[in-house]
Amino acid sequence: MDVIEIERLTKEYRGRGGRRIAALDGLDLSVPEAGVFGFLGPNGSGKTTTIRCLLGLARPTRGCVRLLGRSLPHGIRDAVRHVGSIVETPALFPTMTGRENLVLLAAIERIGARRVDEVLGVVGLDARAGDIVKKYSLGMRQRLALAAALLKDPALLILDEPANGLDPAGIHQVRALIAQLASEGRTVFLSSHILSEIEHICDRVAILNHGRCVASGTVHDVLRSTGAQPRMLVQVDDLDAAVATLRRAGIGAERRAHDLRVAIAPRDAERVTRALAQERQWITGLRPEEHSLEDLFLEITGASEELCA
Repeated sequence: MDVIEIERLTKEYRGRGGRRIAALDGLDLSVPEAGVFGFLGPNGSGKTTTIRCLLGLARPTRGCVRLLGRSLPHGIRDAVRHVGSIVETPALFPTMTGRENLVLLAAIERIGARRVDEVLGVVGLDARAGDIVKKYSLGMRQRLALAAALLKDPALLILDEPANGLDPAGIHQVRALIAQLASEGRTVFLSSHILSEIEHICDRVAILNHGRCVASGTVHDVLRSTGAQPRMLVQVDDLDAAVATLRRAGIGAERRAHDLRVAIAPRDAERVTRALAQERQWITGLRPEEHSLEDLFLEITGASEELCA
């Protein structure tokens, strides 16, 4: 079952002079149940607008949205009972303790104190629950916000940039926590611009640009969709001599700081080794060039920005 279904979603705002600006422009998106789904895009691509539409915080101009099988906006009240979320800056009372913040939120939802203690343990804040929030680090505040999102024991977590502003240790803590929550059978819909983290933690991803989905699927399939020319990375003692040798053999090669980028598919790597060996240039390293999610992201969104400039 898809926990999020979006069809032709459009959200328009009025700009100066009454001009219509489309934050979302016919967005189509499906998010399957369970696991971590990464939602990527540059600033202004429509990520937060999409999340606000999902949570009933913004009304779409056109299009269809289903959340946990309920059509929005009519089914929003029933759907959000099973959804926990962090959208933009978490609303916390800085002069109250972490536990007092959660007790207040739990009372609004008629949730008992036992659940408050449970979620504090899940996010690793039980030992600091009695400290006032203004003494928390940014990472601790993010974990407290995650605890608040977990109070309802949700089937779906919608997290908008949960690691924003964190140091590497804080990012690692949030990543480990998200992986743990997904392992419990929940679906985590994770909006982020920290591409290295997304690549390590997500099962599936979608890339948004100018209000439209420009790539979607498993991380592996999305990376394979680049269409980039396959290349090999070659390490050899004399890089300049190796470049000259390969070019004489009709093989394109580009020198980098510590290796060569060679325009040849892995299945044809024998041509590289043979050409260099004939000149007594011995390879010390040979591997396919791997494309990262960051490479794909920049390729897609960068190209689109150039076309719109």
